[in-house]
Amino acid sequence: MKILIIGGNGTIGKKVTERLSIKHEVIVAGRNSGDINVDFSESKSIKSMFETIGKLDAIVAVAGDAKWDKFNNLSEEDFYIGIKSKLMGQVNTVRIGKEFLNKNGSITLSTGILADDPVDMTTSAAMVNGGIHSFVKAVALELENGIRINAVSSDLVEDAYEKYKDYFPGNTPVSMDKIVDGYVKSIEGKITGRILRILA
Repeated sequence: MKILIIGGNGTIGKKVTERLSIKHEVIVAGRNSGDINVDFSESKSIKSMFETIGKLDAIVAVAGDAKWDKFNNLSEEDFYIGIKSKLMGQVNTVRIGKEFLNKNGSITLSTGILADDPVDMTTSAAMVNGGIHSFVKAVALELENGIRINAVSSDLVEDAYEKYKDYFPGNTPVSMDKIVDGYVKSIEGKITGRILRILA
């Protein structure tokens, strides 16, 4: 299987890349590293990436930014960071990428626990994650050619625990292996339209 992982060098992405590389041909795309560069907030860059790579069996997006700050501090432009990058970056990955998927291919997007269980300063990020969840469930009804789509939504990840633990008091970190299992289930299984919530 030929798999593209956007954000394949990030905290979660590199673990997904390591696991999938055992059985599959993996191409890593990133802002500044990987096999090919992509600006996830620009649809032209996403399209150029797919045109360069060609046909694929699976697409994984573990990318996208959102602004973390107190709601009273967030400007309209601050909200657009998450909308343009994480939300529309993943939507455009589906919109453009489906044309480069072989029959019965799959797309796996990434969100996080904030959609269901937000914490302080995450109004923008939680909104974006929730939007992706709704998008996945709706677009799964319309994708053609046997293409499947799911999203992996994990709690605070083990490898980022020290960095983010003060933002998530009381959250038990999830093992990286368990999170990667969610991506494998989405890619190698038959499910579609699912939000795979990975909790400790």
